[in-house]
Formats: sequence, C-alpha cells, structure tokens
Amino acid sequence: MADKTCVVCGRRIEWRKKWERDWDEVRHCGSACRRRGLREVDARLEAAIEGLLDARARAATICPSEAARQVDPGGWRELMEPARMAARRLVEKGTVQIVQGGRVVDPSTAKGPIRLRRSK
Repeated sequence: MADKTCVVCGRRIEWRKKWERDWDEVRHCGSACRRRGLREVDARLEAAIEGLLDARARAATICPSEAARQVDPGGWRELMEPARMAARRLVEKGTVQIVQGGRVVDPSTAKGPIRLRRSK
C-alpha cells in the first residue's frame, strides 16, 4: 500500500494493519489531527507562505516564522507549528520544498530550523 499524507499536519501516514478495511478513508495521522481539523488560520498561513515566496527571487528562501508574523504579529510564536504544518501541506501540493543546510529534507522527519523555497 502506498503511504498517504495527513490533510492537517502534512506528515506521512504509513499503512497499518488496523486500517486494512478503511485505508481509502484514512485522512488523518491520528486523533490529534482529526480533532484539530483545518482552520481558517491554516489557509491564511499557506497564503502567507505563497505570498512571501512570490515576492522573492525564485531561489530565495523564507523561514516559517515570517509567515506566522505576517498572519499574527502579536501571537506569531503560537503559530510556529501551524506554519510548519502549512509548509508540509504545500510540499504535498508540490509548490514548496523544505530545506535545511541548503538541502531538501523529508518534511515528515525534519527537526530543527527549516527554510522554505519554491519547488524547482
């Protein structure tokens, strides 16, 4: 079975025996993402990432914190994980790459500071 991507956090969902009968309906990686769902702020973060990248040179990168600051200048720190989630969803759509040290990394396993750039 092919892996899927969680519609909320953008992480890879690996096939499990317990989902054998329901694999076609699986959309979330776990109960936390199922409860959280997609919110209006998630769409705003995706749009902010796209807008910031559109305003820069093709090869330029941004930090997810820039999108979080644009969406909520006073509460951007609380939006850091949602901004990373938005970036992972954009990776799944094929519009963005997540890089560390100039190299593209797996969005599901990247830890620490990341940068975002347009897909080549």
